[in-house]
Amino acid sequence: MSISEIAVWSAMLGGLLTLAALAFADVVGSRTRGSVRNLLFVLVTGASCVVITGLPEAFFPNLPKRLMMVLKVSLGPSAGAMALYFLGNWLGGVREDALMHRLTAWGASVVLLASMSLAAVATQAPLAEFRVLLLAAAVVNLVPVLLAFVAVMRATKLGDPLARWMLLAIGCLAMMATGLYLRGLEVPGLGLGAWALTAAVTLVYFLMASVLGLLRNRHNRELTRLSRLQQGADPATGLPTGSALLAQVEHAFWRTARRHGECTVVCLYVSNLYELAETAGPGVEGQILVTLAARIRRAAGFRCVVGLYHPRCFVVVTMADKHQTPVPEMLTHLRGAVSHPLTVMDEKKSRQLFRPRLGLGVVTLDPEGVNPMDVLNDAERHALAKVLMPSRLMENDIETVPMQLS
Repeated sequence: MSISEIAVWSAMLGGLLTLAALAFADVVGSRTRGSVRNLLFVLVTGASCVVITGLPEAFFPNLPKRLMMVLKVSLGPSAGAMALYFLGNWLGGVREDALMHRLTAWGASVVLLASMSLAAVATQAPLAEFRVLLLAAAVVNLVPVLLAFVAVMRATKLGDPLARWMLLAIGCLAMMATGLYLRGLEVPGLGLGAWALTAAVTLVYFLMASVLGLLRNRHNRELTRLSRLQQGADPATGLPTGSALLAQVEHAFWRTARRHGECTVVCLYVSNLYELAETAGPGVEGQILVTLAARIRRAAGFRCVVGLYHPRCFVVVTMADKHQTPVPEMLTHLRGAVSHPLTVMDEKKSRQLFRPRLGLGVVTLDPEGVNPMDVLNDAERHALAKVLMPSRLMENDIETVPMQLS
């Protein structure tokens, strides 16, 4: 093997090791089965690619020939079987399409059995029959490629949004397998350009497969988070809403009444929440709510009750006694934090500036025997009245309305 060819395969090895390190970092960070599958895919399939190029023998000439023969014959089909099985899980498994699941699971089992048979034959066959066995391994390795193409094509027709990109990755896989087995069989007439193209296509395939795996894993983690979301919590911000919010407000009133303190209920009404919907597209309000919720939670502190009365109206309930910080300071901090402009991403992935137009309603009350719904409605009315004023309120424009309900 020439120095130039060693450099090409070494560059491919470096790219595979980088992808393996990224996959390992994802395993450490997410600790999910999907991330573990992605790491195993990169390690095992990448190892089969490196072995078949002959790079290990170039660095370590004294490697046992029988061992390298067994690895070159069996490792490729084994990696193909594993990749096909993982692809079936990536496509959703039996819960998405039973036919596709049978195609990938049974196909992976057949290819794995063929790989084990090739490995058994390679341990006993003469070294002179290496090319015949490697050619048989190449034929076997075409099976998972064809089955993967059929499965991904079916998933594309069924509407999987990521399947069309995986279809492109399968095309790179076919080119990669062809080039690597041509190198392993030492077919004459192919030079450094063919090997450089093969190495580049290999890295493109692994990069696409890894990115698509990470995207699907992230989507599955988001679905898991939403499925475990506490009942009564807003899915975008995680803040309590509806009956859950009322229960927390009622509990805050009860706790404050026991301490003989007073409660302050603040409603922040975002009147222009849907202003960018026509230009930035639907869904941009979710980004706004997440950012505003983070600002409100940080400004109000973690001892307050923070919730979402409805998409345009945030609620903050704070308890005041001799041990608590003064409420006017919190209100000033809250108003300053929320009123700053923020940047959102539209459907075209371009940035747009959103300037919140806020109304701030404040109600201070003795919480003994108070109905939380009445207090929230009253605070929202004051917030709606403030929307008519300029968005940049002065310090003395925050009106604290005392209230005593029974």
